[in-house]
Amino acid sequence: MNKPNQPSSDPAPSEQKAGSERDRNEDWGLVERSQRGDQSAFAELVRRYQRKAYSLAFGMVHNADDARDVVQDAFVKVHRHLPNFKGDSSFYTWFYRIVVNVGIDHVRKHGRNQAVDYDDTVAHDADGPGDGELLPSTLGVNPATALGRREIREAIHKALETLSPNHRAVLLMRESEGMSYEEMAEAMECSKGTIMSRLFHARKNMQRVLIELLGGSNYKVS
Repeated sequence: MNKPNQPSSDPAPSEQKAGSERDRNEDWGLVERSQRGDQSAFAELVRRYQRKAYSLAFGMVHNADDARDVVQDAFVKVHRHLPNFKGDSSFYTWFYRIVVNVGIDHVRKHGRNQAVDYDDTVAHDADGPGDGELLPSTLGVNPATALGRREIREAIHKALETLSPNHRAVLLMRESEGMSYEEMAEAMECSKGTIMSRLFHARKNMQRVLIELLGGSNYKVS
């Protein structure tokens, strides 16, 4: 039986929104200081986003050295273009746009993509909360079981490599980073409908390839 007076361990939506607003305000304060030449402020921006950038980059290129190169190139671009950043978008989405673009350029340059985008003009999904880690949410497998299975992790990496750069990017931003459709659309400079369509096709392609790799029909995109 549920205990009505037991507090929830999850923050209320208002608390989550307030936390996000605080992060945006803190980011903007660091941006302004960086624009005035405060290197310690820029170092703090790097500290804040370095791990997230690496996670996204590694998901796109699947090589630790290449991922570090992508992150380094992205921060070089951030430092170069930061004086022109006006705050029309959040630093978070602006930065992700740079990481995604550098990652896509890297994938295309090294020929690690064989997929072609489907039509991105039709939306197929509904908005909702972030799906958490890529592996369990994509496969619909119990996380405790899935995370302990090396063959599934390897299949995930192989399946991601078959996706087009744009489809790979939206899948990682949504599943790994929990970004909203609005944030993703802003980061990739396209409509929300395009994001939703790309995500729909990315999940379907992942499901198809994973079934082929793992030999069964129990691995379904959630």
